[in-house]
Amino acid sequence: MTDDAEAELLASLCFRDGEVEIGFGLATARLDRAYRFLGPEDASRVLVDAWGNLPGTSALGMIFPAGSGPLDEQNWAVAVQYEDDGYVADDGTATLDDDRLLRGMKADTREANAERARAGYAAAELIGWAEPPSYEPATHQLYWAKELALEGSDATVLNYNVRILGRRGVLVLNAVGGVHQLAEIRGGMRDLLTRVEFTQGNRYTDFDPSVDAVAVYGIGALVAGKLAPEVGPLAKPAALLLAAKDRALGLGAVLSAYLRKLFGIDKRDSSVG
Repeated sequence: MTDDAEAELLASLCFRDGEVEIGFGLATARLDRAYRFLGPEDASRVLVDAWGNLPGTSALGMIFPAGSGPLDEQNWAVAVQYEDDGYVADDGTATLDDDRLLRGMKADTREANAERARAGYAAAELIGWAEPPSYEPATHQLYWAKELALEGSDATVLNYNVRILGRRGVLVLNAVGGVHQLAEIRGGMRDLLTRVEFTQGNRYTDFDPSVDAVAVYGIGALVAGKLAPEVGPLAKPAALLLAAKDRALGLGAVLSAYLRKLFGIDKRDSSVG
């Protein structure tokens, strides 16, 4: 984007705070002056126009720390989405195998690099957990963080993931920032977990087995970003995917845009793949 286009975009964005509705009554976010919210239309413009995601990329909204904008240096933000795959049963979560999950996710990332390269994006490497998966059964909240790198940069990027289980699907909160921001982003995401929730009738405890569908995957597959091998064939990753469940955000493009902003790396420059 040119400087004029960036200025025009920023001036047109409508930030809100206080209590905001997410997804036409699906959930609410109780935001005070510590955070700002962008609705779906503005969020899509940020993801596509400012952050370089594919046209058509959408979200239910984005949450920014107060005083932080989508084009600020060293910023971080949260994209809010929803996966309506059904009720995810949380029994058996104590057996999550962090090492096994990580091995599979690393393999998926390497496998996706061929298609990333064909799309003109740098190869990605999943380095490891910045924070291993943790599930809170009392609140039905799952969170973890990954450290990733892109070919052509010495810097690494943090992808902090939160999943809030609901009656008919999962509320997805994804944050991208620098690994050096882990403590700040972790604190912000844990704080947001106390502020973002499903509305009455959409909560996990509202599940009605007589009418509601059950997801064909479990907690582990939410972390791995795909259906577990034992429940069905794996979807072929799309061009920009680091994992199948990252498809709506186009996370690879977000990482490229983040590094380009900080270090002048162009996502389609031949020097980065």
